[in-house]
Amino acid sequence: MKIVSAASRVETLGLTRPYTIAFRRIESVENAIVRLETDSGLVGLGAASPEPRVTGETMEACRSALARERIEWLVGRNASDPEPILRELEDRMAATPAARAAVDMALHDLAAQERGVPLVEMLGRAHEALPTSITIGIKPLEETLAEAGEYLSRGFRVLKVKIGLNLDEDLDRLARLRERVGEGIAIRADANQGYSVEEVLRLFRETAPLGLEFVEQPLPAGSVEAMRAMPETIRERLAADESLLTEEDARALAKPPPACGIFNIKLMKCGGIFPARRIAAVAQSAGIALMWGCMDESRISIAAALHAALSCPATRYLDLDGSLDLARDVVRGGFLLEDGVMRTTSGPGLGVETI
Repeated sequence: MKIVSAASRVETLGLTRPYTIAFRRIESVENAIVRLETDSGLVGLGAASPEPRVTGETMEACRSALARERIEWLVGRNASDPEPILRELEDRMAATPAARAAVDMALHDLAAQERGVPLVEMLGRAHEALPTSITIGIKPLEETLAEAGEYLSRGFRVLKVKIGLNLDEDLDRLARLRERVGEGIAIRADANQGYSVEEVLRLFRETAPLGLEFVEQPLPAGSVEAMRAMPETIRERLAADESLLTEEDARALAKPPPACGIFNIKLMKCGGIFPARRIAAVAQSAGIALMWGCMDESRISIAAALHAALSCPATRYLDLDGSLDLARDVVRGGFLLEDGVMRTTSGPGLGVETI
């Protein structure tokens, strides 16, 4: 199965619910869409949503990396055996992980389509389905409570709350949220690097009665040793996000004693399914749980992350809500979502269809 064309385009996708995180407000996103076609008529799709504040990759850099003349080397390559191409891809697009992820998932999509199976079956299924969290941005208390109520009415049972701008306000929001939703709903918090060590210690101390599932990246990305110096009871409930971009980062975080108990893998950070599964192997060998996260992304890349997540034994958590607030998308399908639980479809490859 030879690739006969490789192309990309950029789509602007508005959000039905703009939101604020610790470092900016987001109202719309751009995704770069990759399309690979083969001589057998199969089409593989990928999507890139770079985050320059995390990886340094701008949309301009992503777009340039995916320009026709920069990906024409894929034409003529054998997509039936993607691993040699994926290894070459890591060298060619080392500085643009989201662009690399888009090509990576398109290649995986083609390989699984040729075999006539969902991608997770080609990779080796470890899980049938898992619940995903749904995110509440930084906003006033009453808006937080109203949004939580809406999500619960839609069947979600795991809420992820963005915090990190003001600890006192964050503590109040979390306490009031727990009071409102009761004990049966999981709450996790994401500080997006917003706190100091002293604030993290206070956060864990004062939220102890709330039963938070875990706290994601409360310290700046480079503060790995500060994370490692925290008490074990805190470290095991820390999820590394911005601190975890590469396999090398994973090994550094996992070095005894581990700096965290959870890795948040995002395809846009690490460069796709191929490197993500290597990070997952590090986590499994170190006894670290996996959460699979996302940016604001098309169903294409959300489906790719879900297939990868369900293929890894160490996966415990999903945070794959990144397509749910898009005002439009470029595909349909890719996954099934019922009462907050995600599963793959029975379609081959990623299971997405162009609209």
